[in-house]
Amino acid sequence: MSITMSYLQGMGIGAGQIIAIGAQNAFVLSQSIRRNHHLTVCLVCTLCDAALITLGVLGAGSLVASNPALLRPAALAGALFLAWYGLTALRSAVQGGALRTEETGAKSVRSMVLLTLTITLLNPHVYLDTVVMLGSISGQYPGMERYLFGLGAVTASVIWFFTLGFGGRALAPLFRKPVTWRVLDGLVCVTMWGIAALLVTKALESQP
Repeated sequence: MSITMSYLQGMGIGAGQIIAIGAQNAFVLSQSIRRNHHLTVCLVCTLCDAALITLGVLGAGSLVASNPALLRPAALAGALFLAWYGLTALRSAVQGGALRTEETGAKSVRSMVLLTLTITLLNPHVYLDTVVMLGSISGQYPGMERYLFGLGAVTASVIWFFTLGFGGRALAPLFRKPVTWRVLDGLVCVTMWGIAALLVTKALESQP
């Protein structure tokens, strides 16, 4: 298999894992539309993905996959946090509102970084998609091709998150309408609660 093909396959498979409706993507899009340190949020998500993909490529994926009990506490913790975040989104949907550019700095950079890290690292799906799934697949590639596969997956992450970041800004005029804002917060709430319920179900099913 050529080096270029390994890199492109890493991009393709990485994109397939990353581009999906989930807690992290919903959060990034929401902050992008709000223009609330959205590029910092994109950077943090990208760096987290790069670190986790690297762990997977270096062999951590096999370790986690062989010890599923390690994911159960993380699943329950993640479900609790996502349930709380969904509740805050529901409250925003009920209260209503509209996008105001003067509210751009409502949250500090530090608070946004911490919130982004929490949403990213407390979501077990992130570990399953990056460390376990991509890590396991990368093990099928010999030598340097394995690392190029990982680099391709990281590239997909960079492209996707910054596309969300800049794309959200393009949608900002639409979200000056209160009804659009309510719909977004409502979708974020449903997404967070749906993933939280799925995590709890899987955690209970995995009990011996």
